[in-house]
Amino acid sequence: MFATVNDFVNEWKQEAALTQKLLNVLTDESLNQEVSPGLYSIGSLSWHLAGSVYYFPLQVGVTFEVPDLQKDAPKSAKEISETYKIVSERLVDAVTEQVADEKMKEMVNLFGMDMPMQGVFRLLIQHQAHHRGQLSVLMRQANLKVPGVYGPSKEESEAMNQ
Repeated sequence: MFATVNDFVNEWKQEAALTQKLLNVLTDESLNQEVSPGLYSIGSLSWHLAGSVYYFPLQVGVTFEVPDLQKDAPKSAKEISETYKIVSERLVDAVTEQVADEKMKEMVNLFGMDMPMQGVFRLLIQHQAHHRGQLSVLMRQANLKVPGVYGPSKEESEAMNQ
């Protein structure tokens, strides 16, 4: 868990950069790729990633201004990527300004679950990692070059071994 706000902010910046790395590779043409009909597409999953950065903290009283996240997923990969970047940066500012270190251990309710505030932030990071994994599979199906996240991707490994 995070003992301080700064602990969360430092980890969030690293994790958000990994998500951003994937989002920056998306193309408009790839956004409709689905693993199966009726399940997340690249576009809807990416938009969900952007929205969760706002909605998780909002549930526990951390508020900040964001672009319209309630609209349908944009048809532009660039818009999704830019929106994620904005929301992620504003989250850092909001948490830094609105959450004191002492509040990190206070119990809050997130979507019907009682947990310490630090648990909300941990869950947000885990949620991002979970969906990044799904996104990387969809990206492969869409024939996009998947960048490495917690290590080199297949293509990056091959390039290192040449």
